[in-house]
Amino acid sequence: MLDLQKLINTYGISGDEGEISDLIASLTKDYATEVYKDILGNLVVHKKGNGKKLMFAAHMDEIGIMVTYIDDNGFIRFGMVGGVDKYNCLYQRVKFKNGTVGVVGYEEKISDIKNIKVSNLYIDIGAKNREEAEKMVSVGDTAVFLGECIVQNNRVISHALDNRIGVYVLIEAIKRIKNNKNDLYFVFTVQEEVGLRGAKTSAFSIEPDYAIAVDVTDTGDTPECNVMAVSLGNGAAIKIKDSSVLCNREVVDALKECANKNKIKYQLEVLEAGGTDAGAIHLTKGGIKTGAVSIPVRYIHTPCETADLCDVENAISLIEKIEF
Repeated sequence: MLDLQKLINTYGISGDEGEISDLIASLTKDYATEVYKDILGNLVVHKKGNGKKLMFAAHMDEIGIMVTYIDDNGFIRFGMVGGVDKYNCLYQRVKFKNGTVGVVGYEEKISDIKNIKVSNLYIDIGAKNREEAEKMVSVGDTAVFLGECIVQNNRVISHALDNRIGVYVLIEAIKRIKNNKNDLYFVFTVQEEVGLRGAKTSAFSIEPDYAIAVDVTDTGDTPECNVMAVSLGNGAAIKIKDSSVLCNREVVDALKECANKNKIKYQLEVLEAGGTDAGAIHLTKGGIKTGAVSIPVRYIHTPCETADLCDVENAISLIEKIEF
């Protein structure tokens, strides 16, 4: 769990993944044939094999905010980086890359919270005026949610589980895989949260025969939620479809067969809204046979995402055992 906490607490908003990339490289280099970064910033961990080329992709970026303006009183206006819900920002702490911490507030002139727009939000970093604030942050600086990583009843609660939990799954699989038949490429992609960008360029470069994206998925196990056949604690989720991909049947069947053969607990995922790196990978070049393994997570894109560690372990085992 120590590695997971390190991954969660390391800075890595979309477009600024250098620190998290360096950490992942340090955790995997002793288990790889080679580790390298491509031009866009994707980190590629290669475990050479003589069989077909299999690419795994887990995005390492997280959502956050970017400073757009600092007013005369030192309050910061901002825009979103990735799919941040404005309501999830209210009265949350955010942390800038340089360590500056702020609190998100909203203009009190708003009589009904339902009418709030992003333009009504601001960040208070404790500055008395613009000059003082500009010594702490600048326009274009980014920040992410700040919060403690808590493990309770075999469940982990934290910001950035999307997708540091998927990154953790791949790292643990890399450590466990021995004498691999397939030629394995583990890609820790950049800028997924702003358009699957790293997945697109890395798949184009690697040209895998098969690909599997590893990311989080929603659940259908909370009160009055949208109906969905995925729950915490019921195993790794083998994706059938989401809004960006209809998973390749050969890959889906191979994952199911692998899980059944190795007694790995799994569930089937049909996600009505949202997507993963699989959406970009399967459309690369002439097309790539692509599937996805998901970790069920409640409260995605909030500071208190929640996952079950048994599901995480099942996902690791599935990635470790799958072959083509």
